[in-house]
Amino acid sequence: MKKILNPNKKDWAKLMQRSAVEQEDLFTLVNQIFAEIKKDGDKAVKKYSHFFDKVDLEKLEVGEKQLKESIKNVPKDLQNAIKLAKNNIEKFHAAQQEKKQIIETSKGVKCWRESRAIEKVGIYIPGGSAPLFSTVLMLGVPAKLAGCKEIVLCTPPDKNGNINPAILFAANLIGVTKVFAVGGIQGIGALTFGTKSIPKVDKIFGPGNQYVTAAKQVALNFSVAIDMPAGPSEVLVIADDSANSEFVAADLLSQAEHGADSQVILLSDNEKIVEQTLQEIKKQVKVLPRKDIAENALKNSKAIILKNIDECVQFSNEYAPEHLILAVKKYSSYTKNIINAGSVFLGNYSCESAGDYASGTNHTLPTNGYSRNYSGVSLGSFVKKITFQELTKEGIQNIGPAIELMAEAEQLIAHKNAVTVRLKNIK
Repeated sequence: MKKILNPNKKDWAKLMQRSAVEQEDLFTLVNQIFAEIKKDGDKAVKKYSHFFDKVDLEKLEVGEKQLKESIKNVPKDLQNAIKLAKNNIEKFHAAQQEKKQIIETSKGVKCWRESRAIEKVGIYIPGGSAPLFSTVLMLGVPAKLAGCKEIVLCTPPDKNGNINPAILFAANLIGVTKVFAVGGIQGIGALTFGTKSIPKVDKIFGPGNQYVTAAKQVALNFSVAIDMPAGPSEVLVIADDSANSEFVAADLLSQAEHGADSQVILLSDNEKIVEQTLQEIKKQVKVLPRKDIAENALKNSKAIILKNIDECVQFSNEYAPEHLILAVKKYSSYTKNIINAGSVFLGNYSCESAGDYASGTNHTLPTNGYSRNYSGVSLGSFVKKITFQELTKEGIQNIGPAIELMAEAEQLIAHKNAVTVRLKNIK
């Protein structure tokens, strides 16, 4: 992890760069796989599962019997932990439900908005070396609360074609409709077009690597919505002299272990805290099972000393991190200045892992600077808003003349006439 002391502001943009795959090659690959899936369906999905995941699948769908049997393979204490997290996620997301509000904009003109669940949603769950069963809760719980009729889960299997039992347990717990042992670009492609086995969905949710992110972006070209372009994980920690360097190091490593393309940033106005944290990182990383992954991520990560905490917040807003930790004494005085961040963690005891698992907030968040213009997943991500309006005779009389004038000014005479015939009928 590179230490940088008081960089000039003109160099900030360079310091904020994330690692990236060559985009042209990436999208060429995605489009090739999508074209094959559109043409050959399950056959193409199985072909690319063999190519990428080194697995030969006879059947893509995980049966109901296997889902229910997963309970036996998940330790009781882990089951209880998953249930606790599910309850907290439900509480937080249930509070986001909106009540219908009828607004009378003019006398006799009533307008309101109603929510309708997106009928078919696909949830992508990263598997492989880190099977994210927690993401099943983060996406499945709000989907159920919203009332989505079909929740289709895709996740990559291991080399034997099996899915981590904790993923299956969580899927069964929340009532996922169907589960498929398919990951990567081919999983997103199957959800986009539909195959004989895998249903086409209306919106795709879930984090993933840069290949999955690119596949989700291409899915947009085929009338399938996505939650956001969420890619490799990242955290930015702002620490002052009140921070605990052991805690800060642990938080940075918790994101570095996600993948070699993850990025972690430490900002501080105190060089001593930075030095202590870097020493702690060296100590803690040695004992991590995913040491090699974390060390690779740290190569593209930085510890930057700036003039003061206000400048650290300014840097953070320009970087627009997925996760932001304010390990500072007076964190409440800085929250109003946070403009760009996916999720914020306040104080020394608010570790990012709490949001990843069990505090209740959603961990599916915008990365790669997208927190400038995207929010994290919420209950609202699983619904559409439909507007309604009701005009009485009095209502059309009150706003009709204005509509006629505006329509005529835009030379849309049929629009004007739709009002005129009604006004004449009333007279």
